[in-house]
Amino acid sequence: MKFVRFLDEGKNKTGILEDNQIIEITSSIIETINNFKKCSELGAHNLNEVKILPPVLPSKIVCVGLNYIDHARELNMQLPDEPIIFLKPSTGVIGNLDSIIYPSSSKQVDYEVELAIIISKKAHQIKEENADNYIGGYTILNDVTARDLQSKDVQWTRAKSFDTFCPIGPCIQTQLDPSNQKISLKLNNEIKQQSNTKNMIFSTQELVEFISGIMTLNPGDIISTGTPPGVGPMKVEDIVEAEVEGIGVLRNIIRN
Repeated sequence: MKFVRFLDEGKNKTGILEDNQIIEITSSIIETINNFKKCSELGAHNLNEVKILPPVLPSKIVCVGLNYIDHARELNMQLPDEPIIFLKPSTGVIGNLDSIIYPSSSKQVDYEVELAIIISKKAHQIKEENADNYIGGYTILNDVTARDLQSKDVQWTRAKSFDTFCPIGPCIQTQLDPSNQKISLKLNNEIKQQSNTKNMIFSTQELVEFISGIMTLNPGDIISTGTPPGVGPMKVEDIVEAEVEGIGVLRNIIRN
């Protein structure tokens, strides 16, 4: 099932996405995922007549670096023994069709398509075998990165944290096998990244165990699971389309 947040007549609403129609519901996405029986329908909206919003407003976004075997091979790097993690701020979140703003302090801004986990329940010290109970669904995330600043700094915070550097969406898919989905990215309709989530080094369940053992994850928080090979730069006016099989396409344009 696909859930979306959307703007209609100036109001933020929640709905179930079915083809090109949104069935509005009374509860928030997280509330509905945790207890679908309490969800009531309010009517239908045409997808093309509303603005799609980021599907969640996370308190934090925990990202994983170097989590695809084929990406590690591309970089000629040894596979990590445990996940390499960093944070993106919630102020970077934008939604489908929103603009990524190219910062004046950077000369190279890169795309990175990723499968993102949506946490549905407060998670602390969760074991791998129980992790699925805390995963509400999955969405797409573009881990936009100022690559020249990343190579300049010892840590990655500045390069990953500009406003608009965390596009997510367009929906949350609650019925997805995260271990075997095609993942790709197009820049101006040209394929730049293409792989499958079966190439991930650490599974979604392993990531929930590892990260919840470090920090408490709140409902609506995001774990972004790393990017496949083919990362590269974007320019102003470029259109970037991140896609994960079973979820959809996250489309954004680069602006000054």
